[in-house]
Amino acid sequence: MRGWLRSAAERLRQAALPVAEATVAAVIAWIIAAYLIGHPDPIFALSATLIVLGESRGRRLRQSIEIVLGVAAGVLVAELVIQILGQGSSTVFIVLLLTIGPMIAAGASSTLVVQSAISAVYLVVIAEPEGNLMSFRFIDALIGGTLALATSQLAAAHNPLSPLVTEARRAFNDLADLLDDMNKALSTCDEPAAQAALQRAQQMTGCVERLRAEVLAAAETLRLRVRRRRRIRQVHQVEATTHQLDHVVGNIWMLARHTVTLTRLHTETPPELSAAVTVLAHAVRAAGESLATDLTGRDDPDQHADQADAAALRAVRIAAKLLASEQPLPHTMIIGQIRTTAVDLLRGVGQNDHDAVLHRVDEALGLTEPPAADPDSRRVPAAT
Repeated sequence: MRGWLRSAAERLRQAALPVAEATVAAVIAWIIAAYLIGHPDPIFALSATLIVLGESRGRRLRQSIEIVLGVAAGVLVAELVIQILGQGSSTVFIVLLLTIGPMIAAGASSTLVVQSAISAVYLVVIAEPEGNLMSFRFIDALIGGTLALATSQLAAAHNPLSPLVTEARRAFNDLADLLDDMNKALSTCDEPAAQAALQRAQQMTGCVERLRAEVLAAAETLRLRVRRRRRIRQVHQVEATTHQLDHVVGNIWMLARHTVTLTRLHTETPPELSAAVTVLAHAVRAAGESLATDLTGRDDPDQHADQADAAALRAVRIAAKLLASEQPLPHTMIIGQIRTTAVDLLRGVGQNDHDAVLHRVDEALGLTEPPAADPDSRRVPAAT
């Protein structure tokens, strides 16, 4: 219970600012529509503000503008259809078709599609038609959407890298938590838990996509601010890291599959294998902190990168102890995935020499001799 309360408190802390922004923006949109324009029921000023804020956060400016226009256009189309056909079941069908179809074709998210459909149904079933060609509700939606767009852009301009830092930490921590859950399933030979971990691993590609979206949004915001353009180089480094993170996600997915196989066979997991996965999770968390602290500048990113480096190689060394004796095939496959994950993780924390990384990991595995290379040249210096 204490763990759940801590998690809930952390979620509330992280959501406090977005909730406050959405509340203030919605109230301002209501005041503008109700008192400046004089609309007696400006519900769409409120709903458009909340919909656009929820959808535009972390998106690029062009995508945010498209969301605003899409929400307002959906309201206008629904109003026009109601004026032509009146209220009825056929109107519901046509309005939903004209609202949902174009949004799906434009690639809108499921949340935006559902919210727009609900607004359209409200117009048909509950709201009285206004009888005006240029509907107040359309204007209200434009007001709310524009205000939400301004709010999201101002929040991003104040601290353009904050959403990127949050998403980077979230992505790496989610992967590390997944490794911990897989390790528990291995240790207890719990097949249902292993299956649940595999299902989560299949969904982890979403964290990479979210991180890529934040990279694009941060880069666009920084280009609009002259004094922050020097930090675009850091964002580009994060973009390069996401490519390696994509490989890490694939490796962990394969690791989850082998975990399911091992638990299904009810084979006892060697303590070395469990320890290696635990240390690998530490390496993933340290890699995430290296990325986040490089963006914030509040800590030494190289310190966390060194921790990730050491932990990844230690995980390989621990797993390598099992190779001295004959192991079942699932054990060997898990050891191989630990090696591959370590390689991609080391490249993700800035080691640009692929051959040197392979030599170091294979050396830890006991397969090769260390390369004759300058150890100070292994990592790309963090951008300042």
